Amino acid sequence: MVRLLVVEDDATVREAVAAYLQRVGHDVVAVADGIAAVDTYAADPVDLVLLDLMLPGLGGIEVTRRLRSIRPDLPIIMVTARSQEHERVQGLALGADDYVTKPFSLRELDLRIKSVLRRAGASPQELPEAQLVDGELRLDLAARTARRGADALSLTTREFDLLAWFLRHPGRTWSREELMSQVWGWEVGDASTVTVHVRRLREKIEPDPGAPTRLLTVFGHGYRWESG
Repeated sequence: MVRLLVVEDDATVREAVAAYLQRVGHDVVAVADGIAAVDTYAADPVDLVLLDLMLPGLGGIEVTRRLRSIRPDLPIIMVTARSQEHERVQGLALGADDYVTKPFSLRELDLRIKSVLRRAGASPQELPEAQLVDGELRLDLAARTARRGADALSLTTREFDLLAWFLRHPGRTWSREELMSQVWGWEVGDASTVTVHVRRLREKIEPDPGAPTRLLTVFGHGYRWESG
């Protein structure tokens, strides 16, 4: 049974989401504010956090930052209002794996949770290669660890999946929409999600993120991976 932490200050929404997720088979802990979210996770870790961005006291962005400091690859799905684009981009920049926009379908929410968890927990049987190696970069697909030379890379679930996709397909240009479909499993979504993750990935793998030599932008088309 998957254990989820729901962080939502609106009691009606919190209770409805928790009740539905429990009904479809999840183990759910629900809290009303950011401080309780961080304390609850620190005391009893969960498999995924469903996090509202607009919280009293400690906001969702700071909660994301603190949870990431405890577990860098913790799956996090943000819940935002349509007017919170800036906050959503901030959350994605901190490594959140997905987002849903209010009002949302509970069925869609469950599918998003399963998609994120499936990618976070991909087993070796689902991955034909044991490792992907390109120059100084090495990804262990079974352990889901990444190294650049002697240095371990701290990658979120989506960053790892995105890097693995590029390493498997060097030399081909991928549009943001294609990457959303292939890596995120989304047919519809905000393409800026891809842009944010590419920027974060460059910061971790490129010697000079401002002048990338591996993960290149093909203006007007998308992104291309150059093998080392």
